[in-house]
Amino acid sequence: MTNKYCDALPLYRQEFILKRIGAEISRATLAAWMIRCAELLEPIYQALHKLLVEQSQLHADETTNQVLKEPGRAPQSNSFMWVYRTAETLDKAIILYDYQTGRGHQHPESFLSGFSGYLHCDGHSAYKTLSNRNPGIRLVGCMAHVRRKFAEVVKATPKGEKPTRARQALKMIQRLYGIERDIKDKPPSERYRVRQTESSPIMEEMKTWLDRLQPIVPPKSLLGKAITYALNQWSCVVRYLEDGLLAIDNNAAERAIKPVVVGRKNWLFAHSVKGANASAILYSLIETAKANGLEPYAWLRYVLTEIPRLDKGACIEHLLPLKKPD
Repeated sequence: MTNKYCDALPLYRQEFILKRIGAEISRATLAAWMIRCAELLEPIYQALHKLLVEQSQLHADETTNQVLKEPGRAPQSNSFMWVYRTAETLDKAIILYDYQTGRGHQHPESFLSGFSGYLHCDGHSAYKTLSNRNPGIRLVGCMAHVRRKFAEVVKATPKGEKPTRARQALKMIQRLYGIERDIKDKPPSERYRVRQTESSPIMEEMKTWLDRLQPIVPPKSLLGKAITYALNQWSCVVRYLEDGLLAIDNNAAERAIKPVVVGRKNWLFAHSVKGANASAILYSLIETAKANGLEPYAWLRYVLTEIPRLDKGACIEHLLPLKKPD
């Protein structure tokens, strides 16, 4: 489990490694072990899920995840692995993955049932629908995505031409990130104060600039698309100014989704729905353990030794891969 979900080593490679040292264990057996262990560990996943939706702010993202044998679907169909994580400003990190067949709003709506607060996300329409259907969820947009759109304009500009307007946008965004770097280690109240006095005027300047440019820039040009994206996301992007605990972007979720992306490059797909669900659980527990400073192999070995000793319905709080109170 550690080799696959922490170090992205596919089971077929592990099969060859084991064979070299005289242990002939088929990848089918290894896969069955993954699924069985995920079943044993699911109560811990569910306990973390309960704690996750009790938080006041979360991050969310999703990426493709192909599954070969899904009922009623072609093997080439794209499924998705969603990720939800607590804010990096909290002492205890929880990072949970959720396998689903689609990318619609019903999936985060179901997973986040009971959650109320700020949700950091990108511009995917499912999140907007989620927020419209759940007034208690307030979306916090991602300035990194806004910056990325203007950076694409600069990158696509032919040599010899100067993308003056795109660079102007990037300079304003750079000033905002400079402020964030300066207040990174400050308490939330101080971050809020600095954002109100220093970041807010820059955001107002940028909004005025975007409004002035939009009517005169061709909407289908790269610059026009960047401007439209920024304005469409503005009410969410500006929301990080409301609370010193909020983040200027959704990079925390993008970092959390990266292990799935790296793993996918190595094993390409899941064989079955059971395997995809097992991967979601095992990724969740290993990434949560890592985020809390625990060594994944040591934690898995400990918890899989302790679970069989517990009575049915016993408390499992002491097994959660979270930081222990000082």
